[in-house]
Amino acid sequence: MDKRKVDIAIIGAGTAGMGAYRAARKHTDNVVMIEGGPYGTTCARVGCMPSKLLIAAADSAHQVTRASLFGIYPGDVRIDGKAVMDRVRRERDRFVGFVVDAVEGFPEQHRLRGHARFLSPHRIMVGNSLEVEASRVVIATGSRANVPGFLKDAKDRLVVNDDLFDWDDLPQSVAVFGPGIIGLELGQALSRLGVRVRMFGVSGGVGPLQEEAIRKYALKCFNEEFPLDADSSVQSVERTAEGVSIRFTDPDRGEMTETFDYLLAATGRRPNVDGLDIQNADIAQDDRGSPLFDPYTLQCGDSHIFIAGDANNEVPLLHEAADEGRIAGNNAALYPEVRAGLRRVPLGIVFTDPQIAIVGMTVKEVDERCRGCYAIGEVSFEGQGRSRVIGANKGLLHVYGERGSGLFLGAEMFGPAAEHLGHLLAWAAQKRMTVSEMLDMPFYHPVIEEGLRTALRDLNRKLDIGPQPIDHCLDCGPGG
Repeated sequence: MDKRKVDIAIIGAGTAGMGAYRAARKHTDNVVMIEGGPYGTTCARVGCMPSKLLIAAADSAHQVTRASLFGIYPGDVRIDGKAVMDRVRRERDRFVGFVVDAVEGFPEQHRLRGHARFLSPHRIMVGNSLEVEASRVVIATGSRANVPGFLKDAKDRLVVNDDLFDWDDLPQSVAVFGPGIIGLELGQALSRLGVRVRMFGVSGGVGPLQEEAIRKYALKCFNEEFPLDADSSVQSVERTAEGVSIRFTDPDRGEMTETFDYLLAATGRRPNVDGLDIQNADIAQDDRGSPLFDPYTLQCGDSHIFIAGDANNEVPLLHEAADEGRIAGNNAALYPEVRAGLRRVPLGIVFTDPQIAIVGMTVKEVDERCRGCYAIGEVSFEGQGRSRVIGANKGLLHVYGERGSGLFLGAEMFGPAAEHLGHLLAWAAQKRMTVSEMLDMPFYHPVIEEGLRTALRDLNRKLDIGPQPIDHCLDCGPGG
């Protein structure tokens, strides 16, 4: 049995693990990063980048099919599924290659390959032949798809997003379970690429949306493209000779049975901590076996162990994983002196069409903080000038502000250019701007951002502070 003693052991070489490694190396060179699977982050290999490649192809096809709105008739659209997936895989592999090169650029003595598991709080077994004794540990093992048991009846036709991007061709039909972020993005993209899609959900949720009015609006929009039952009743899933047979109750047509080529389980992800023998680490866990930790320091209790990224299952987003990795790596190096790290204003974006953005506090959090002493400004993009010009005039935006202080607190949006408006709003929230200060910023004409200005003006009036300007452009109508 080989043994090695280090200052810091980082388990996982994804976004959080690499961030922790770089931060730790600023303080010590006696550090190792342990990886039991292939190099390449979740984002590059099976997440952000390949999904956006598929969405880009779908958006291109959709723009051609809707060209008649502008009096343009390009003829029949032919989608070459093999060519679509070839580009997805080729560009995906390019992004993964950058990550692999980065990891392999770390000194060889800092990289260990093999499955890691705790033998004791300071002792980690790597594979079957190396024991690492670490003064401090960072857990950054990422997450994997979570598949409910009854969906496994689809057998070899059950796929998760990790599998989808290795397809050689597009199938004829896919049943999507889970209208969360992954399900909505991939389901709509497949539908726009000519795949017959039906989506099943539970409890009525649509992505991360929390406001009832915006959720209903989004549900209506998605159902204009493919059937989405956000609160479905599924009686059975069965693998048949033809594919996957699903028996369910349709809200309008009653009990139905449809057969699909594949079943895509987009039913959430679970942290990869169950294979670590975490019970030997002597740290507190929740009822699901995940370590309890401080979200500002990433420290597990008062121990020498820290947890970052998707492994802690708090905010499974790349920029959050990078921040957490840096915080955990610094604190592991400085332990027992532990400091709270910078946590940015929450920002979540869903790349559907229309897009979704969640910024800052949710409306529930605003209500809990302000105890009713707040206001909501709103705008519909159906009449917004620039949105109508480009034929993207679907959507709602709600912005939240605190009475008395006039402080901007957060927003929820389903509409055009949400990825860009979301950033503007997140910057304003992080700088703790008031609604009046935001309205003092420049707004060009005609742009979609004028819709944001309309919502902020509505909020400003409701907060009873500031001037009372007109709420629309005289040239464009309501919404700017």
